[in-house]
Amino acid sequence: MIHVIPQPGFRVIATGTILDANQSTEVTKKLKLTGVPMKIYKKTAFVKDMFNSSLEVAKFEGAKIRTVSGIRGQIKKALNKPAGAFRATFEDKIMLSDIVFCRTWYKVDIPHLYNPVTSLLLPPEQKDTWTGMKTTGQLKRERGLQNQPQFDSMYTPIVRKPKTMTKLKIPKALQKELPYHMKPKFKAMEAKTQRVAVVRNEREEKVSSLMKMLRTNFTEKHSKERQAMKARMLTLKARVAAEEEAKNQRQRVMKKDIFRTLSKLDAAAEKRKAKGH
Repeated sequence: MIHVIPQPGFRVIATGTILDANQSTEVTKKLKLTGVPMKIYKKTAFVKDMFNSSLEVAKFEGAKIRTVSGIRGQIKKALNKPAGAFRATFEDKIMLSDIVFCRTWYKVDIPHLYNPVTSLLLPPEQKDTWTGMKTTGQLKRERGLQNQPQFDSMYTPIVRKPKTMTKLKIPKALQKELPYHMKPKFKAMEAKTQRVAVVRNEREEKVSSLMKMLRTNFTEKHSKERQAMKARMLTLKARVAAEEEAKNQRQRVMKKDIFRTLSKLDAAAEKRKAKGH
């Protein structure tokens, strides 16, 4: 008799080679630089308030920039004055009210910590009871500490500069071709006279109420008279149409009798003329 022994579980064994043991870690953070144009020449613009010095501009030469309206551009060269201003070119002409921004990455330095853990070398009874360093959250909960809110992460009211619109200038040649109602008017408009509010007394209120009732009564009476007149007109039109139809019928019968009599007289005259021959 053969006994089959179940095959115990197995695991795949793989081998590898360590190529590098570098402990350096690089962490970057998103950074958005903003600026505003100070002068515009067609598709070229001079931008300020994005950098603090010409050295910073030199590091970002050739970087891609974009306006809030979606017009893309590129940083060219730094300007002498003011510090941090630069020349940039765009796909299309931008406005002085546009905001130019550049998306980049900022390297964040991480402090290094070396803490060797030798828990695997402990005896089995000590290895199960060993606990590592407490986390920051555990320490804060034990001591009842709370994180202080960061000012940069809080919502603050947005302060925007008031936008001043330039006055519209129409060339004189174009003003001559415009119709009169579209031509600019330079004469100041006359102020309308303000009417003084009248406060009625008790007697005037009664008179006004009586006049309002009389006006309503007259309007209702006039409306009923107009409706009655419309009904009379419709009846009269129907009677006149019936009389006209009867008259036309009598005229048709009369014409028919006259033409029949004339045709008989013509036939009799033709017979007399034939007998005379």
